[in-house]
Amino acid sequence: MKILNSQLSTLNSQFSTLTSHLAPSTSHLAPRHAQVLSPRVAYALWADTYPAVAHNPLMRVEALDVGTGSGRYVPLLQSTGASVVLGLDFSLAMLTRGVGNRRICADACRLPFKRGAFDVINASLMVGDVADLGAWTREMARALAVGGHLVYSDFHPSWAQRGWSRTFRDADGTLHEVSYHPHAIDDHLDALEQAGLCVRAIREPRVTRSFDPGIRAFRRRWNNPQVVVVFHAVKEP
Repeated sequence: MKILNSQLSTLNSQFSTLTSHLAPSTSHLAPRHAQVLSPRVAYALWADTYPAVAHNPLMRVEALDVGTGSGRYVPLLQSTGASVVLGLDFSLAMLTRGVGNRRICADACRLPFKRGAFDVINASLMVGDVADLGAWTREMARALAVGGHLVYSDFHPSWAQRGWSRTFRDADGTLHEVSYHPHAIDDHLDALEQAGLCVRAIREPRVTRSFDPGIRAFRRRWNNPQVVVVFHAVKEP
């Protein structure tokens, strides 16, 4: 599916940014001097320096981008000529700096849409902000039309295992850490099954190549681990 491939391509192309935001507790690659912030507070502060990035085109769909942030996937979806493309996020600060005309501030576990409203729901690296994975997955399933696709990515369980953290710098250059909820792959699979979604694909990509010395050092230190996990599930009849 093109959306799955796009998530993989996007995450790989942004690996330099992702690894620069890793703060291993035992590594010299990223110092741990950051105040830990809740996702809601963190995104309000991060919005000034969080870039919008366009990617490869997808199929023609009625689509929802959950956890859209600054709208990285909105232009991607709009370029398909979809009749509906919405970006949803709980951070008003992120939305005000985002792209696209249809942006909604709402809770991903309480979507303000009728049942079966979307053919595709995309969510990139946002489910770690959600404590109740089952509630989130059930809400995605509710909003999907029969035959609809859910494609989403999460931070790989290796983050928790290796003591990594999510960090960013605000407009003043101050380092902050964003709290997140680690989810095991089995937790994802159980939640998807309980929500009535059929898993079509799981990917645990590694960065395949990079000329960035920092990334090359990261790969050597950690033996080129998986950093994200991507799921593709379908709401079958």
